[in-house]
Amino acid sequence: MKIHWDEKAERQMNQVAIYILQNFGVKSLINFRQELNHTTELLQSNPYMCALESLLTKRSRTYRSTIINKLSKMVYYVDEQNETIHIAAFWDCRREPLAQIEHLE
Repeated sequence: MKIHWDEKAERQMNQVAIYILQNFGVKSLINFRQELNHTTELLQSNPYMCALESLLTKRSRTYRSTIINKLSKMVYYVDEQNETIHIAAFWDCRREPLAQIEHLE
């Protein structure tokens, strides 16, 4: 399966990356990117490996999520017809979860 980052999710991920770089340095940013790449590689071979996202159970899509690090969570759904994993959101775990789910279907 291929990975597709929704525009908002990519923007959210970049904000977390900038925060990590500014507050923790280049080494932490490299570790973050490696963990993110490792997670997306695992998803490509097993897209249903992550738990259902409990905050999004009443949405039209079946969302799953995984923790990337202490600061972030990646939310995605699987489109079997197009063989695509859509990264729909990249949440900052320090923020109120309900404030982050509004834009998801």
